Amino acid sequence: MTEFFVHNAWIVPVLPLLGGLIAAVGGRRLKAYSYLPVAVGIGLAFLVSLVLLTGSGGHTQPTAIEWIDVAGLNVPFQFRVDGLTTMMLAMVTFVATLVTVFASGYMAGDPGYPRFFAIVGLFVASMTGLVLSSHFILTYVFWEGVGVCSYLLIGFWHSKPSAAAAAKKAFLVNRIGDFGFAIALFWLWSVCIGHDLSYDNVFSKANLAGLQHHDIVGISFLLFWAATAKSAQFPLYVWLPDAMEGPTPVSALIHAATMVTAGVYLIARSTPLIVLAPEVQASVAAVGCFTALLAALIALTQNDLKRVMAYSTVSQLGFMFMGLGAGVGNLAAFAVIGAMFHLFTHAFFKALLFLASGSVMHSMGGVIDMRRFGGLRKRMPITCITFALGSLALMGIPPFAGFWSKDEILSSLHLASFKSEALGGIYPTLYLVIYWTAIATAALTAFYTGRAFFMTFFGPERLPKPDDPEADPADAGHGHGDGPDPHFGHEVAPVMWVPLAILAFCAVVVGALFGLTGWFAHHLEHSPGLAEPEDFHHAFDWFTATVSTTGALLALGLSYLFYAQRGPIPARIAGQIRPLYLASLHKFYVDEIYNWIVVLPTKVLAGAAEFFDIVVVENLVRLAGWLPRVFGKSLLAPFQNGLIQYYAAVTALSVAGLLFVFLWLSVN
Repeated sequence: MTEFFVHNAWIVPVLPLLGGLIAAVGGRRLKAYSYLPVAVGIGLAFLVSLVLLTGSGGHTQPTAIEWIDVAGLNVPFQFRVDGLTTMMLAMVTFVATLVTVFASGYMAGDPGYPRFFAIVGLFVASMTGLVLSSHFILTYVFWEGVGVCSYLLIGFWHSKPSAAAAAKKAFLVNRIGDFGFAIALFWLWSVCIGHDLSYDNVFSKANLAGLQHHDIVGISFLLFWAATAKSAQFPLYVWLPDAMEGPTPVSALIHAATMVTAGVYLIARSTPLIVLAPEVQASVAAVGCFTALLAALIALTQNDLKRVMAYSTVSQLGFMFMGLGAGVGNLAAFAVIGAMFHLFTHAFFKALLFLASGSVMHSMGGVIDMRRFGGLRKRMPITCITFALGSLALMGIPPFAGFWSKDEILSSLHLASFKSEALGGIYPTLYLVIYWTAIATAALTAFYTGRAFFMTFFGPERLPKPDDPEADPADAGHGHGDGPDPHFGHEVAPVMWVPLAILAFCAVVVGALFGLTGWFAHHLEHSPGLAEPEDFHHAFDWFTATVSTTGALLALGLSYLFYAQRGPIPARIAGQIRPLYLASLHKFYVDEIYNWIVVLPTKVLAGAAEFFDIVVVENLVRLAGWLPRVFGKSLLAPFQNGLIQYYAAVTALSVAGLLFVFLWLSVN
């Protein structure tokens, strides 16, 4: 059975795609059951992925189907099954299944119900196709498919200006990254043996040995450039926080399992190439560190619960990039596996936190500002408990999932500060600075996560009015606000809290289950570049674990002191450091800077082009039509007077003129 699915891995993306097509075509008849074919399709894809995860060893490439064969470019439509692939497939399909079930209740009553699930099916199909691809160009095709689906889902409520703007922003920012990916493909095609861009050929010893160092650095940097957009790293992270303008299940899907994991996956898949460029690795770690710190500082002061979670995603992706960039020397496999382990655990607790935030928003009638509600732990006990478990996992408190994966990254950074001594230069100091910055960022993570939890579920009970004019009815989860919600201020229905409970269970156990047993590292070692060398031995880093956990616990205690009872301390501190507080509240004015240096100049250029088009080009076109008309009326029209004798005279004069010319030419 396992062998059958290994050689027919195409079944995994086809199942959600088929479910999406059924929802699209039969949505009018299915109506409230439009979610069913998509949920079943993704669920079956998860079962197939589970078979592949538990039964496959090594890596297999099923028979290829000829797809492109033009002018020396041969691109087969072929999938590959290895440790990295099966891990990603299982994670993506499992989380997507739970999000789809949650969305079936959350989106109930929405006029675009069938359309929503049709796009979700296509989204999951694109992501699983990307993970399965055995060829860089095929990866690029699915990479673009994921981008299009994210655009459609973020702007799902296209009549909502903020959602439409967020969708366009995500689309345009990701085009910048995709441009880097395209250049990398052209470069790879020009230097690889046989112009074959399959992973096996690109990463073969013959190819890697034949590449010049500047080729390796240039291609690696371009792949990193592409990943910074998809996985929201500085300076191309600005689209991800705005992506929450889509429905909350979309936020959970994008932030946890699909879109943002694509960039991390691309760098991990390209490890055999990138490990040969230490300067690119250091850049990956440095950018990840800066992004993680910046996003954590912004999350400290945000009052929108979903926005806090969004900046948390940006920060945690920064941790993954720190891990990806810490693979110095024989540390490469250990560092990348740690980063992928964090991607794996993060998917569970971040999906949980977003869906729990959606439950709060659903119950509060579309209000998501934490200052407008509080003390919800008695009204929403299940959401409170599951949110608490997800928060502890995000904080990296043992024994929850985030502790095991986050500390793997911190440990790899710690080791990199010693291993990089062989490289000389600034590398040892750089990795040491990144290590301590990462530990400080982990403490900030615990503080802002605790702040969000205590502001929402602790303190005196506070509810917004059911008809609050500041509520967002589009994301209230009850039909765009047409009528009062009978469940306002109460726990959500089982169809929504059961996925929360399952994800909460995973947030508690998956870290210890896969971390303590070593199963995760053992499974991924069957992927190219992820096999740890025999001379590498790593013991549990008690120093790093103790320091990071102590910092997280202290930060959690501080957040309890500040926000559990809503005392005056936070406002007093904010007043004393008002410039820093305002900078964090306004996201360090990054969007404003982009507006001044990118958006406004582009608008000026577009205005100048419009002026040139209207004033110059259009008038030239009008002139081209006006001149013949004027010439005809003033010079030719008088000759067309309808008098036969006039025509005869003109003809005679013309003949005489021609005879005169001929005679003159013959004489001379």
